[in-house]
Amino acid sequence: MELEGIAGRRVIVTAAARGIGRVVAERFAQAGALVHICDVDAAAVDAFIDSHPGVGGSVADVTTQSHVDRLFSEALDWMRGLDVLVTMAGIAGPASPVETMDVKEWRRTLDVNLTGTFLCVRRAVPALRAAGGGSIVTMSSNAGTMGLPLRAPYVASKWGVIGLTKTLAMELGPSGIRVNAVCPGDVEGERIDRVVHAEAENRGMTADEVVAERVAAVSLRTMVSPHDVAALILFVCSDAGAKISGQALLVDGNAERA
Repeated sequence: MELEGIAGRRVIVTAAARGIGRVVAERFAQAGALVHICDVDAAAVDAFIDSHPGVGGSVADVTTQSHVDRLFSEALDWMRGLDVLVTMAGIAGPASPVETMDVKEWRRTLDVNLTGTFLCVRRAVPALRAAGGGSIVTMSSNAGTMGLPLRAPYVASKWGVIGLTKTLAMELGPSGIRVNAVCPGDVEGERIDRVVHAEAENRGMTADEVVAERVAAVSLRTMVSPHDVAALILFVCSDAGAKISGQALLVDGNAERA
């Protein structure tokens, strides 16, 4: 189904040279949007741009304000404005009991997942207001709605993203800016593979046992694909989602427990 209101939109997608972010950026470009990506990996950014003519890109670490400032300067100069921001940048963080958790890993997880989102939104808002409105999609998790043992910093950061999203929806709604959080469950790919292996090691299980346990806790008995996440994001940013704001939208097959 072709979604109205995507073609011609100017879109920034962070952490989009690989993984879920890459699929999101590709889907926007395929729908006719003008897309600018960023990633911390310069080689990955170059490779993405080489394989996707017409897409712009910047090398940026969203935890560093000067990097975010440069990203938005480059993107806005190239696209002549902004209609959509999708903040995909995030890390899984450590998988360990809270009493043995490394404080540096705690801080790093919140810095990337929550502060990085704030820094990008902070720069996007003036451009979205200048455009007469637009859409911001933040990346949370179903763990940001229910908790998850051994993943305290990740969960705290994702709850924080939802709180930030709901506050921004109230603050920016009068300017015609919609703000929503997308909350995936376990998404197939390298990141969940790393999480599963870390959890298996901490719990004395095999990776296959951890995966089976996770899937059994989902009503649809399946993980989510990056394309499932991208489809929801495009819907929310399209004309079909014009009245959706302030929501934490789960795409997780109905996870019944953490």
